[in-house]
Amino acid sequence: MRRRNVLAGVASAGTLAGAGALAVYGLPSSGLDDGGEEPHHDPVEIETVEATGSEDGTQRVPAEGEVTFVDLFATTCSVCTKQMPELGEAYDRVGDDVTFISVTNEGEDQVSDDELADWWDEYDGRWQVGRDASSELIVHYGTATPIGILFDADGNVRWDEAGRKTSDEVVSRIEDALEDE
Repeated sequence: MRRRNVLAGVASAGTLAGAGALAVYGLPSSGLDDGGEEPHHDPVEIETVEATGSEDGTQRVPAEGEVTFVDLFATTCSVCTKQMPELGEAYDRVGDDVTFISVTNEGEDQVSDDELADWWDEYDGRWQVGRDASSELIVHYGTATPIGILFDADGNVRWDEAGRKTSDEVVSRIEDALEDE
């Protein structure tokens, strides 16, 4: 009985460690690092929310004819919260050159627009933020937020990766896409 409890405890600890590593380091990228491109994905209309740096309306993802960086996040995701300063730094460095948007698939029944705007202000968001009400992006690109997706100006996925990213990593990927335009 005691041995069984020890084995169950070790198995649980391994599961938790694996989940923690996945949350911090993310899933392996889709293999697009070698310069390959994923086939074109149909655009999705994102409902943008009135918040600092963001206006109420819609944003097509990927933006037509522009390099587009998308951060898929959730307000309940601690890794997403910790990543906000890195995204802010990346936005300050290249945000004027691309469409830069953070998207949650949390519905208004989970987080109201006011709560989302408050969360956005608390973590210094200052670019577009919106909702993917259909969850189309998160279903297509994965379920473990945060996920970064970079589309080139032709709407092809240049890079997508789950997990926490540094500002240097995001900026480097965006600059590579801009250079290839």
